[in-house]
This record gives sequence, structure tokens and C-alpha cells, in this order.
Amino acid sequence: MTEENKNAEQPQAAPQAQPEEMPAALKIMIGKKVGMTQMFDEHGELYGVSVIEAGPCRVVRTRTKEKDGYTAVCLGFGHKKESHTDNAAKGIFAKLGVKPIRHMKEFRVDKIEGVKDGQTATVAARFAAGEYVDIQGVSKGRGFAGGMKRHNFRGGPASHGASDRERAPGGLASRRSLGRVLPGQRMAGHTGMDTVSMMKLKVMKVIPEQNLLLVNGSVPGAAGCMVYIVKTVKSVPKPVQLTGKAKAKAAGKAAPKKAAPAPAKK
Repeated sequence: MTEENKNAEQPQAAPQAQPEEMPAALKIMIGKKVGMTQMFDEHGELYGVSVIEAGPCRVVRTRTKEKDGYTAVCLGFGHKKESHTDNAAKGIFAKLGVKPIRHMKEFRVDKIEGVKDGQTATVAARFAAGEYVDIQGVSKGRGFAGGMKRHNFRGGPASHGASDRERAPGGLASRRSLGRVLPGQRMAGHTGMDTVSMMKLKVMKVIPEQNLLLVNGSVPGAAGCMVYIVKTVKSVPKPVQLTGKAKAKAAGKAAPKKAAPAPAKK
């Protein structure tokens, strides 16, 4: 029997159905910071952008106001070994028919109409160039740091031979009646590893083939850290409506000249 006959007799595996897409109205995603680079826009302006690998994410579960008291969608990103997953989580992922998910995050939303467990959220269906997003992540850990590095103190004067006071924080308990350090005093201590939100970052470009999102500005955390992307809660500037000469200049054409008025008849 030839190889062609053998292949013909073997049953062909049925193609796996693609998971349904989560409604695009929910602009929420989990991503991984890749790094920073530069890019030019269509006008030739140079921008520093952060590159984020956003999704694809899976809907793990939903929360309803009737059952849970609030409305939310839990997304999952990335996978891990089954041996690193507890039995309770294994049951959840087996019900969805997916591999164990590494990172999960609940996003509070107003409505969850059309959202079902197992749906997929992709960056191409959710964000587009020109939109604004808020990105939350954990900042880099800096260890133990002094007051100048941690709180931007200016330090002492570099005069009169006080070389050991140039980076000192200064007086901490200069209170006549109390004479003690009050709670909340800014001092040296552990720096970094804080939850930081960068607001109103402009989406410069979306690369759907690689699930990449390029946003203008910096994003908290080191390369490889998880970030959470949502639609901005800040006011977004309205697009400028060009008229007359400005509109013609933007289109690369000269503005039409107005016809000279006809001379008045005597």
C-alpha cells in the first residue's frame, strides 16, 4: 500500500472552531510590557513609544450585580504548567477547555451584555490608532533609598565644609511643643514596587499580526511585567476641524484664490 493510499484512509482531523470574540465595546485588556522604541507618524514627527504585547486574552468568568453585587469581567493572559495549578483552578480551566492561565485580572464594567465565558479579546478588535488609554502596572523596585532619591529632596548646602550633609534629609522633629517625628514624615526607605497608573496615553499604532500595541509615553514596570489597559477616564481632545487655507494646506493643495470683485459701473 502506497503512502498516498495510507493518507487517504486516515480520517482527517476536524478543524478547531475559533473562540467567539468578546464585544468590542469593552475596551479592557491584559498585556506584557516589551520595551520602548521610537517611531515616526504620518506627519514626520518622532515619538517615544512603549511596546505592549496585548492579548489575546480569554474571558475566565463574569460577575453580575444580581449574584455578586457588582458587574465585572475577569480576563486571563498567558499559560502555565498544569503541575503549577491547584485543583480548584484546574476545574475552571477544564470547563473552559483551555490550558491553565497564568495571569488573571478582574475589570469593573457597567454592562456585560454579550459577554460569555471562553470568549477571546484581541487588540485589533478593541483599540485603534488615535484613541487614548489608561495603563496600570507595578513600578520598578529600587530597594532602600535616601530622601533625595526617594522624595526628590534638594539636600543641604555644599558650603562651610559640611561634606557629610549634602545628601542628608535635614531636620525631622523640629517641633517645639512635640519634639518628635510625626507619622507620615518623608524619610529614607524602600522605593518602588508601587501600583502606578499612567493616564491618557495615546495609541500610536496597532500591529494585529503580533498582538502589539504602541502607546506614546512610558509605562510602569520593567520589560516583561504585566500591565492592565483600559479606555481612559480622562476627557479626550476633540478632533480639530480644519477650514479654508488650513484645510487646503493639510491636503497639500493651495487654497483657491477669491475672485476679484467686478468694477462698479459709472
